[in-house]
Amino acid sequence: MRWQGRRQSDNVEDRRGMPARGLAVGGGLGTIVLVVLVALLGGDPRALLEQLPPPGANPAGRPAQVDPAEQPLKEFVAVVLADTEDVWHELFRQQVRRNYREPKLVLFSGEVKSACGFASAAMGPFYCPADENVYLDLSFCEELRNRFHAPGDFAVAYVLAHEIGHHVQKQLGFMDLVDRRRGRDSEREQNQMSVRLELQADYLAGVWAHHAERTKRILESGDVEEGLRAASAVGDDRLQKQQQGYVVPDSFTHGTSAQRSRWFRRGVETGDLAAAAQLFDLPASEL
Repeated sequence: MRWQGRRQSDNVEDRRGMPARGLAVGGGLGTIVLVVLVALLGGDPRALLEQLPPPGANPAGRPAQVDPAEQPLKEFVAVVLADTEDVWHELFRQQVRRNYREPKLVLFSGEVKSACGFASAAMGPFYCPADENVYLDLSFCEELRNRFHAPGDFAVAYVLAHEIGHHVQKQLGFMDLVDRRRGRDSEREQNQMSVRLELQADYLAGVWAHHAERTKRILESGDVEEGLRAASAVGDDRLQKQQQGYVVPDSFTHGTSAQRSRWFRRGVETGDLAAAAQLFDLPASEL
């Protein structure tokens, strides 16, 4: 991906190395809220729960050292964030007829406190709608390459663009649509709505890539394939197969590998923001 020499976003808050003392009380309301959001927006709540401190714990912790080798990666994600800002400002102005509200990207090490509660790096990158921040531990980029076998800088760009896609969803009202149905839908129906939300975020990541390429010529040979590989790597079917040896389709909350890569590709090819609403109109069999 071509990114050197371009603008870096000012909306990066670097909390790496900051102690996480006082971030959580086990079983608190913030934890419950975050577990629900993790299940909805892209992580494994079991991984989060395994990382929580015991009730009453308030570890002081010591500042961790920031790895200077991460500096190029920090600069890269700041450029990608700036690219998302430019694209979404343009599309909101031209097609939504509203101003785009920029999110912040919070970099952290190991664990972090968000307005949605306490989180550990084990849950991966996430978007918190309560504070409109995207949270990222840069070590996930190495995990993406080694654990998920999705190397390449554009694989990282896809992940960040997907989380920004959730921020776009909030501003367009799709998150409210899902929230209004929570509590009156069955668990299976809630899972299906979560799948639609995730596939739409994949599609929006593709829409961003389409317009970033149109305006900035960011793509190099193999970049789209890197993004597709990353989208496929985090499909529910693949992850469940790896974790438990079998899949339970009714429990899917993010979509299959084929669905995630298909909708990301469709966004890249069309760049059609208006078509994002289709994700909530199509029958499940056509997702």
